[in-house]
Amino acid sequence: MKIKLVVIGKTDKQYLQDGIDLFQSRIPHYLPFEYQIIPDIKNTKNLSEEQQKEKEGELILAQMKPGDELILLDEKGKEFRSVDFASYLEKKMLSGVKNLIFCIGGPYGFSSKVYGACTGKISLSKMTFSHQMVRLIFCEQLYRALTILKGEPYHHE
Repeated sequence: MKIKLVVIGKTDKQYLQDGIDLFQSRIPHYLPFEYQIIPDIKNTKNLSEEQQKEKEGELILAQMKPGDELILLDEKGKEFRSVDFASYLEKKMLSGVKNLIFCIGGPYGFSSKVYGACTGKISLSKMTFSHQMVRLIFCEQLYRALTILKGEPYHHE
């Protein structure tokens, strides 16, 4: 199974990008991983929040191929403990999913079309994080889950 993380806009804080780069370099040791940046929408001052979500949604859905499974990182999603997220990933791997796409939306979230195309939603916390911080948190949790599945000592219970 290949995992792809799709994000809107580049990470503009270097300390966050350094952390993302660290985990991005570690994850491929366990499975194929792609980090896809969709460029920010231009001229957003002329768009409503809903119009911006629609435009971002079109770009997100353009990343999908038949058979891909889309999981949104969304505040209304299911919360997991790290070991439970590892089990979730393992079930996806065993189910025959070829491409599992996780998506972090822009600052206003997702369009209704993107919600309609997803097969699940995951929340990383009841707290709210910036959509840029979520990138680092997710990459670390993905790495952690993969080390749990391999029985490696990164995670401590």
